Amino acid sequence: ISYDPNLRLPLWSSADDARDGILSIWETADVIKISEEEVSFLTKGEDPYDDSVIKKLMHPNLKLLLVTEGPEGCRYYSKEFNGRVGGLKVNAVDTTGAGDAFVAGILSQLSVDFSLLQDEGRLKEALKFANVCGALTVTERGAIPALPTRQQVVDALTKVVA
Repeated sequence: ISYDPNLRLPLWSSADDARDGILSIWETADVIKISEEEVSFLTKGEDPYDDSVIKKLMHPNLKLLLVTEGPEGCRYYSKEFNGRVGGLKVNAVDTTGAGDAFVAGILSQLSVDFSLLQDEGRLKEALKFANVCGALTVTERGAIPALPTRQQVVDALTKVVA
């Protein structure tokens, strides 16, 4: 089960209701993706860059917690390891859908091989793929039309490495 709370406070009657609602299903997820802002919100203002704060959001069944940082990339946390994967710098036109594209990218990689969660090197490669999915999405307008194809992501990864 993958969970991206995608916090939108105007949809809730109060911040406390939003926090309670988001956390009410937190422990059912195997993979959670949150933004820096959502870390601060869920921890009532704690530092989203402090690993000890992030680790408070872990639960016993969680396989992977991802914290997205826009163009800076993402951080990853599992029971075995944690770290950071840098992002791809692009000229952003519209950030709508970047997080969704990131999640689609990592889930597409996990659907092929869930065991990459036990191999930090392979996980980092999968997260590079996810970061590029998000980066390419912001280069065009519209969440759905801007989603890249697998080949576009692979081509972008090839250019970054070359």
